[in-house]
Amino acid sequence: MTEVKVTRLPHGADLPLPAYQTADSAGMDLMAAIAAPVTLAPGERRLIATGLAIALPSGYEAQIRPRSGLALRDGISQVNAPGTIDADYRGEIGIILINHGDTAFEITPGMRIAQMVVAPVVQAHWREVDSLDETDRGDSGFGSTGTGKAAGHS
Repeated sequence: MTEVKVTRLPHGADLPLPAYQTADSAGMDLMAAIAAPVTLAPGERRLIATGLAIALPSGYEAQIRPRSGLALRDGISQVNAPGTIDADYRGEIGIILINHGDTAFEITPGMRIAQMVVAPVVQAHWREVDSLDETDRGDSGFGSTGTGKAAGHS
């Protein structure tokens, strides 16, 4: 298990720390650290505070993902899904929620609004070359897999 340092900011001091809900959970729920309910109109997006700042170890990131239940039931998601918290960021974690639903949605203080997954990161080193190796798929993209339209398929 990887240790992550966390600070509760004053507006999130009464909220519990994120926790895994089951033994095999990949993500921990993040809660809304707001003083009063916030209403998201259809199509509206807002930055919602979590009241948390973290210090990830070098070589890790925190992925911020939508909660599937909110997405299915209410059309609530994130504009930048998944969001990324880099290991050198020390500010508050904020969640950019958007209402894709047909009706207004109320975010209440302490509501679980997103998931956070802590994961290792591999940094790439670019090596410029004159050409790339050939594959069956080639340069076919944007939904071409499984359609028979990939390079080398009739």
